[in-house]
Amino acid sequence: MSLQVSTIMLGVEDLTRAKKFYAALGCEIDQDTRRFVSFSLGDGSSRLALYEWDAAAQDAGVPAQGSGFRGVSLHFNPDSREVVDETMRNAVAAGGSVVKEAAAARWGGYFGYFSDPDGYLWKVTTYAS
Repeated sequence: MSLQVSTIMLGVEDLTRAKKFYAALGCEIDQDTRRFVSFSLGDGSSRLALYEWDAAAQDAGVPAQGSGFRGVSLHFNPDSREVVDETMRNAVAAGGSVVKEAAAARWGGYFGYFSDPDGYLWKVTTYAS
């Protein structure tokens, strides 16, 4: 058996705010409870789940305190620079922040980073010139 990612779960401080952010980016809610929301991200993609921060820590049996870079980023790879720019704009309009403006890369691609309201980093990259 090989390891496969079926769901990416993010612990969030404000579930309502996070739910609105990801819904504004086009994520389709398919489960919505008081402390947990999950989204379908489309065919062939993993699912995205949001869980109240303290509840997620309790579920894992670890302390809820944590700050700084978490050593993880989520990546979205659209087919064009226009979609990279649109995604970055949509993230900001939904309450996120640009961490690194989208720009041409030395290796020929085009990418930028944004963070969601809880500080999770998203890299939006296209390999199209």
